[in-house]
Amino acid sequence: MVAIGSERTGTDKDSSEKSGPEKFAPPDRLGDVSQAAASAVEGEIREFVRRDVAYLRRQRNGAEPDPVSDNLNSLIRRVSSASMEEIDRVILELQGVRDMLRSEGERVSREIAGYSSLSHSAMTAMKVIGDSLQQWKEGPSAPVEQGRRPAN
Repeated sequence: MVAIGSERTGTDKDSSEKSGPEKFAPPDRLGDVSQAAASAVEGEIREFVRRDVAYLRRQRNGAEPDPVSDNLNSLIRRVSSASMEEIDRVILELQGVRDMLRSEGERVSREIAGYSSLSHSAMTAMKVIGDSLQQWKEGPSAPVEQGRRPAN
């Protein structure tokens, strides 16, 4: 029990120098394994995994389709097709609204430009009328220069 406690707390000298699985491996067996043997074992494991994966791929590709999964796939397609059609319809409606907003924005812009032009013309006309009234008002009471009469 004391040995387990010292290993867990890290008070053992060997465990402070090593990390990972080496910390728990027996010290005498770890030193006897050569690098070449470790590489050979690792190569064999890789080859086994490659053969196993290749076998599973051949088995999956050569297998007949499962009728249950086909029925499930067709059900999913039928259920999702209604949603996809609804999404497509909404997209088309939104594109129509976008086009309408764009054309209305252009129309409002033209209307504002027309009102601005009309307002400018009205201000110019009011200025001319105001100047004419001012001259007309000042005309009869203004002193007449010799030989000249104010224009009516």
